[in-house]
Amino acid sequence: MFYQKAGHYRLFAYKNQIRIGLTVLDGSEKKEKENEKAEEKTKVLYGEQQVIGVEIQFLRKSKRRVDTFMNYTRPIKKAFLDAKSRGVKLRYVTEITNDNVSDCKELLTMVDELRHLDGIKGNFMVSESEYLAPIVLFERDKVVSQIIYSNLKEIVEHQRYTFDRLWSKAIPAQEKIRGIEEGITPIRTTLLEDQNEIIKEIKRLNNSANKLSICSVFGGMQMSHKYFFESYKRIVDIHREGKGDGVRWIINTDKNSIKLVKIFLEFGIQVRHISEMPPINFGVSYKEVALTMEKMEGGKVSQNFLISNDPLYVNYFNSVFEDLWKNGSDALDKITTIEQGLEEEFLEVITDHQKASQILVDLAKSVKKEALFLLPNDKAMLRADRLGIIDYLIQATRHGAEVKIICPLSSKTTDIVKRIYDNTAHGIKILNGADSLYGTFIVDSEKFFRAELRKPNATEFSDAIGFTIYSNSRRSAESFKSIFELLWNERTLNEELTRVDKMQKEFINIAAHELRNPIQPILTLIETICSHTNDQSQAELLEVVRRNAKRLMRLSNDILDITRIESKSLELKKEEFNLNDVIVNVTNDMKLGRGFHNNKNITLFYKPQDILVRADKDRITQVVSNLLDNAVKSLKKGEEGGTIIIEVEKNRATRQNKEDDDIVVNIKDDGAGIDPEVMPRLFSKFVSTFTQGTGLGLFISKSIIEAHGGRLWAKNNDEGKGAIFMFSLPVLRI
Repeated sequence: MFYQKAGHYRLFAYKNQIRIGLTVLDGSEKKEKENEKAEEKTKVLYGEQQVIGVEIQFLRKSKRRVDTFMNYTRPIKKAFLDAKSRGVKLRYVTEITNDNVSDCKELLTMVDELRHLDGIKGNFMVSESEYLAPIVLFERDKVVSQIIYSNLKEIVEHQRYTFDRLWSKAIPAQEKIRGIEEGITPIRTTLLEDQNEIIKEIKRLNNSANKLSICSVFGGMQMSHKYFFESYKRIVDIHREGKGDGVRWIINTDKNSIKLVKIFLEFGIQVRHISEMPPINFGVSYKEVALTMEKMEGGKVSQNFLISNDPLYVNYFNSVFEDLWKNGSDALDKITTIEQGLEEEFLEVITDHQKASQILVDLAKSVKKEALFLLPNDKAMLRADRLGIIDYLIQATRHGAEVKIICPLSSKTTDIVKRIYDNTAHGIKILNGADSLYGTFIVDSEKFFRAELRKPNATEFSDAIGFTIYSNSRRSAESFKSIFELLWNERTLNEELTRVDKMQKEFINIAAHELRNPIQPILTLIETICSHTNDQSQAELLEVVRRNAKRLMRLSNDILDITRIESKSLELKKEEFNLNDVIVNVTNDMKLGRGFHNNKNITLFYKPQDILVRADKDRITQVVSNLLDNAVKSLKKGEEGGTIIIEVEKNRATRQNKEDDDIVVNIKDDGAGIDPEVMPRLFSKFVSTFTQGTGLGLFISKSIIEAHGGRLWAKNNDEGKGAIFMFSLPVLRI
């Protein structure tokens, strides 16, 4: 039997207020439908006995499922249990309250699943093939006297869909019952449409909160002043005592709202102004949120309010409020601006590019004290000049304004820069910048214009720009000014460092040349004197002078090489030669050197083989000599001696183009090896594996090999003693 609280029936479900409505076909329509499908019918049954009979028959005929949506909890127990025993799945949705908890517990034993849904206003049952619903008003515990029945496929499918939607919104009955019995507040989202109920619920929300964050239009503030102002007093008072966060309000402050905003401020409510209000008005505490889309003009109570304690809603609107509050401005500042007749703050997004061009021109004309101009590329200066911006800035400097321009400079900007310097003494300063995606123009720390560079090579400014904003927000202008000044200081420092570095390199280059010039005559004179003296002691002294002169010559040559490498002016005089000749000559010279003289037990192995290369012979000789000299130095002095092995092999693995062969020269020693701490920076300037030396040799050698398209690298021997230096060069194909 159907037992139901008094209520109305409609054909839709809105938010959490579910209303079911049914339309009864008149006689002619019903007859027409029955003629179309004799076995499918929709009809209204009258009388309590017929209602009871059709419900029992409905349950008996069900084979797979019966879904029930009821606002009562006493169905026909025997019929339900019989259906359940036959394997029919029974799902039931009702509203569980303090008054019917015990009934719902009993109902749990009768059905497969029971769920709770707030605000149920209507009843229906649907199986796999039939549908039932009452259509008249009746009192609680009274048998329904009229019921609709249908087995029309479209109606049954629609009601099954409706039930599934409602089922998905409902919560398990056990959860609701536990909440009632343990005093847990259930999650509820309710749409209120009654004015008195709205006022009552919002007052309840205010009285239970220790902080309120409200964002509303002027009408919402008027409504709150009329109905809820006193409920804010408690929150404001505990905030003054250092507890809670008080009441914060966001509103678009204008001439109409100034008076009321002042009242709220004097009351102790914190108020901020924003220009663009969101489309929704809301108030949120830590636990609940109330919101409406209506403007509440003149302080009228909104016709509907949504109230929710769902954490998802509460957290979301708290987050929205914090973002708005952070971007808002003090309402007192806005009031002062309005009362003193100052320009109202604005931020405009400009989509009309012709309008944007005119705004930029007007800004340039308005410069009084300072203009900061960041241009995104070199052509941007040409576009600005075509608009007359450069001339307006020159005029501004003649009236005492200071202008700074950061722009990527090139041959395209030379004439404009020259014109600027010819027409201003020091009023306009220009620094070379880097290409960027945006340009910015800041005037007198009061206004700024920022445009996206959409077409870098466009001739006209209006064709080049994309997204553009224009604002008189002082705080934003100051922020962009700070960014500009950081860029300016960085560019100034870079230019100074570049200038100093250039001077340093020029000095080193000159010093190395001046140092080398007198060395060669000294060496020549020493050789001459040595050839004319028979005094052994004098010969030894002259050898010391000659040795140190040669060392000084190598140092000056190294410094010159470093200068050429860093300025990328190292020239290679390539020729075809046999690499074997270079290695043999260097090893012979090494055997006559002081390293072999001091350690007579050094053994050098090399198996000569002809390999033609095209390279700078003198530079390759320099590399081989440097690597062999390092190998000799790494061997211990004294009687222990050591071994140096030179190997040359072809290898394809060292080049990116696998079709080209490389020759790889390996110089292996069994000396002290390379310190692991030094290894990562072994080929850097001024890094040495020995206590003596400048640490330039390996850096120069690596640069020479790489200039030939090869590689130079090193590693310690796998056996744990000594090191291997390797370099590769392209093989000359015959």
